[in-house]
Amino acid sequence: MSLILIFIAIVVAASSGVPAQFLSRTSTKSGLFALLFMSISVIAAFGAVVFAFCKPQEIASIEWPAMDTLYFSIDPLSAFFLVPVFLMGFLGSLYGVSYWPHDRHPSNSRKLLIFWGLLVAGMAILIVSKHAMAFLIGWEIMALSAFFLVSTEDNRGESRFAAWVYLIATHVGTLSLFAVFSLWKHSTGSYMLTPVESGTISFTMMNILFFFALLGFGLKTGAMPFHFWLPSAHATAPTHVSAMLSGVVLKMGIYGLIRWLSLFPSPPYAWGTTIIFIGFISGLFGVVFAIAQHDIKRLLAYHSVENIGIILIGIGIALIGRAANMMEITILGLAGALLHVWNHSFFKSLLFYCAGAVVHTTHTRKIDLLGGLAKKMPQTALWFLIGAIAICGLPPLNGFVSELFIYFGLFKMVMNDVSDLTAALGVPVLAMIGALAAACFVKVFGTVFLGSPRSSLTNHAHEPPVSMRSSMVVLVIICAVIGIFPFLIGPVLERVIVVCYSDLSGIVSQLSSTVPLKSISILAGALAFLLIIIGIVFVSKKKNEKTTVTWDCGYVKPSNSMQYTATSFAATIISFFKWILKPHEHRPDVTGLFPKATRMLIHTNEIVLDRVLIPVSRHASRFAAWFHRFQQGIIQHYIFYIVITLFVLLCSQMPLKQLILNWFTK
Repeated sequence: MSLILIFIAIVVAASSGVPAQFLSRTSTKSGLFALLFMSISVIAAFGAVVFAFCKPQEIASIEWPAMDTLYFSIDPLSAFFLVPVFLMGFLGSLYGVSYWPHDRHPSNSRKLLIFWGLLVAGMAILIVSKHAMAFLIGWEIMALSAFFLVSTEDNRGESRFAAWVYLIATHVGTLSLFAVFSLWKHSTGSYMLTPVESGTISFTMMNILFFFALLGFGLKTGAMPFHFWLPSAHATAPTHVSAMLSGVVLKMGIYGLIRWLSLFPSPPYAWGTTIIFIGFISGLFGVVFAIAQHDIKRLLAYHSVENIGIILIGIGIALIGRAANMMEITILGLAGALLHVWNHSFFKSLLFYCAGAVVHTTHTRKIDLLGGLAKKMPQTALWFLIGAIAICGLPPLNGFVSELFIYFGLFKMVMNDVSDLTAALGVPVLAMIGALAAACFVKVFGTVFLGSPRSSLTNHAHEPPVSMRSSMVVLVIICAVIGIFPFLIGPVLERVIVVCYSDLSGIVSQLSSTVPLKSISILAGALAFLLIIIGIVFVSKKKNEKTTVTWDCGYVKPSNSMQYTATSFAATIISFFKWILKPHEHRPDVTGLFPKATRMLIHTNEIVLDRVLIPVSRHASRFAAWFHRFQQGIIQHYIFYIVITLFVLLCSQMPLKQLILNWFTK
């Protein structure tokens, strides 16, 4: 039953954009039809998820021409990742009805709708695939759909550049996965993604497979240094597309990595160490680069890099525990990684939706041009604050719970003398990531929503339409429920962990005994109640207060320009990490008694794309310029090249050595 429902959900989701292709470009019904289809799809998918957790695993097969039989199944691990895919597919459609209406975007709204549905369908196909070829089909549908969604506004050069960088990155990853599955077939004799016995694959081949899998899945996760496509894609895409990319598409790389690693009974110790150090780099440098951003969506994009790093730390802990045969460490690390997959999907999408509401009403992504929006958009400000608390890993919201699992895993490693250096570094690095994230969101919230307006762009700011607000409210509720009632999610995580490592089935219940989820629920509930009471008292008092100018330090008439900007707020942190950020400062030339108005600008280049890949590509282009002489646009030359190529290929098939020997023997 679960497979029938999920196939229905996939077909309906893929068809959600079809009605728009037959309606007028300016028809308001197109988005509503897409929303209706996605509503049916999410209901069917959630039914499949419930059946997958309640009943044994089902397997379906499809005969594919000129290829092996393709196999599909839905187990608790697949069901776990299907939840954010279809939930965010539905909420994104609901959000997009008002954010990207057809009458305002007649040139690209139909394209957005058709590829939105295909993106959801592609991700669902790869999740339920148990055959390498079926996995790659879903992977490629997802990759191409995301490319067309990023390039929705293909009339803008910024969008085209971001889309092409993404396409190149994702297809390098796809080529790596081709290598992985080809070597897997060579080693196991099958394309089936099923666990292998110990000793089936040689140690050298296992390491080769790990390298290509880490490259292929790593490029999709956006972990450093594979993240170079991510900031520009998230910044330029429509906001609900950015939320889908950050909250869900990145997790397909995490799903592939977890599923792939679960196929090996005893992964080498170095695998866990490698992944955990990539997590350290991605988490720490991701949040550092986020602090230096002036574009609110680009800032949130770098926080995706940070949170992917946290997930990878959890996966690394699980692998180290598995290699050391410390099952408790494995359970804690994997539970933290899995729960953070859900949590990041929800609170990051919430933050993107709130940022989209700001962009929708002010028409700018520049943080330093905003300010004072809490007065005109109080609901959006409150929900952004809730998302910020969650992403910083603070109680009583969901981000705290998943990071607590990972902290417990690191503490267990220290207590059991497992990977001393990694464990010793892990706790302070994770704490530093949380502290920097808190500083970053204090900067964002204070600059965007507090203070006074910094430009006229905020004059007509207002709350977004109901459909956009509804999407945000659903995510706020989910973040609060997981944070206040984490014991509800414990049994779900236990079922998923057993799928990854079946030998843990007898001890996986240790998750509830190791982490006091019920005690956390009581404390989180009490804290949430206290915060609500404080909020009510604060609001009631504020209504009766009179407002006046604060102490002005000698300034008779304080102006908006006297406020801290996002740049000045983060200046100290940026100076501390100047060695990695390398910001370009454009200082104003202030001369004379009455200098003209001027501005100071600070820009931080992307560490991989701007500093490595683009310079290397320019050098390679100059080096290969000599080859242009062969490309004259004359068809006779091209025919001559083909003839020469055919001649060389023909000669390569001739027994030249034997012909030469026969010639001399004569």
